[in-house]
Amino acid sequence: MTGTPDPWWPTALLAVALFSDAILSVRPPVFIQQCLDGVRFPREWWWTLIVIKLLAAAGLVAGLRYAGVAVTANAAVIAYFVCAGYAHYRARFLKQEFWLNCLGMLALSIAVLFLSHASAI
Repeated sequence: MTGTPDPWWPTALLAVALFSDAILSVRPPVFIQQCLDGVRFPREWWWTLIVIKLLAAAGLVAGLRYAGVAVTANAAVIAYFVCAGYAHYRARFLKQEFWLNCLGMLALSIAVLFLSHASAI
């Protein structure tokens, strides 16, 4: 069975990043709007991304205490950003938002998985 993250701080950092992104997305700044419009994600569904990011952050935080939860949440976050990357690719929206936001968060998520859960994978 997988344990809790060791070290714990990369998982906490990812949780803070996702929580901040969710809060920022409540009133999305221009760069987030351009990103979502660029992949043609319908505006009436933008709220779902906030919910997903808040749940992911909560899962990561819960995983600091409960065995197996953080590695599962971390894997789900990676899947989320892989899907986001694919959406960018399909829409041919490969501008700065793709490289910095999407691939940056994917890289962070993968790094956290390997740093905090190396024994579990």
